[in-house]
Amino acid sequence: MELGIFTFGEATRDPESGRTPTPEERLHRLLEEMELADQVGLDVFGVGEHHRPDYVISSPFVVLAAAAARTRQIRLSTAVSVLSSDDPVRVFQQAATTDLLSSGRVEIMVGRGSFTESFPLFGYDLDDYHELFEEKLDLLLKLREEEKVVWSGRHRPSLTGQGVYPRPAQNPIPVWIAVGGTPASAARAGRLGLPMALGIIGGQPARFAPMATLHRKAARDAGHSLPRLSINSHGYIGPDTQKAVREAFPAFAETMNRIGRERGWPPLNRQQFEASCQLHGANAVGSPDAIIEKILHQHEIFGHHRFLLQFTVGTLPHRKVLRSIELFGTKVAPVIRRELGPPSQEPGSLPQNDEVVGPGT
Repeated sequence: MELGIFTFGEATRDPESGRTPTPEERLHRLLEEMELADQVGLDVFGVGEHHRPDYVISSPFVVLAAAAARTRQIRLSTAVSVLSSDDPVRVFQQAATTDLLSSGRVEIMVGRGSFTESFPLFGYDLDDYHELFEEKLDLLLKLREEEKVVWSGRHRPSLTGQGVYPRPAQNPIPVWIAVGGTPASAARAGRLGLPMALGIIGGQPARFAPMATLHRKAARDAGHSLPRLSINSHGYIGPDTQKAVREAFPAFAETMNRIGRERGWPPLNRQQFEASCQLHGANAVGSPDAIIEKILHQHEIFGHHRFLLQFTVGTLPHRKVLRSIELFGTKVAPVIRRELGPPSQEPGSLPQNDEVVGPGT
């Protein structure tokens, strides 16, 4: 199994110190996090795209290019690129350039995004929300297959055989589909034979097992080999579980409650948070042993190939984020690899035992 981290580059108030890091501070801290993740042997680091004052990453490939120069082994991914409000040609070119800089370590994770600010910012109509993504994904996949593309759609000028350069080091460069909880999105990823990143940030993960089933079934029905699956969740690792929950809750609550006020969610309280950190809950917060138990438990449900954690759900003290990354790489990862096997040597390939998956398949 592959293990990794993703972040949105939160620049929010640190509940412990009471101050908000500047965008410059946050980006420099982020590069330190990525460098450490590489040093402790984690497999993937993803950065998400947002266009809000509480996040500093609006151009994921700029951040990934900086990380490419400071890392050696770790795979570098968007998490996600909001493809609906971007130009697939530019997304592909930026990914290809960063892939060359990293000697073939880049992945593109695309989705429709968890916020909608980018749509009016770049002149798109939210009424076209679904059509924009389908059309632009179609173009992106053609771009990675063909150097000169003939393509037409409703939301972008046609391509009539123009060459798109540079070409990436990887052929093809991996493209993942990020899915929240929409069955149609899981089916689309499977139909296209694409790996799926399933975001689970609330409720019981076992409830999401039908999404993995649907993804695999759609792939089989379309004649594809079984595609890879990633489970992406919120998390934080501390020396012991009680301390980890105590340290994580203020930042988690501040962020989730701020977003909740925008969306009409009830406030997150301590009791709810603690319940979410239990074995059957969505959050992977606890000691290394607790995180190991949770990953193995979820693997029985999903049979997944990758597990990514978002440590910075809200602003946590930088030293504690670095400690969490170190514990993930040095204490959790070795046990998971011993139990489930090392990561695939070829990104995008399937482990030989993919047919052996847990409940819900």
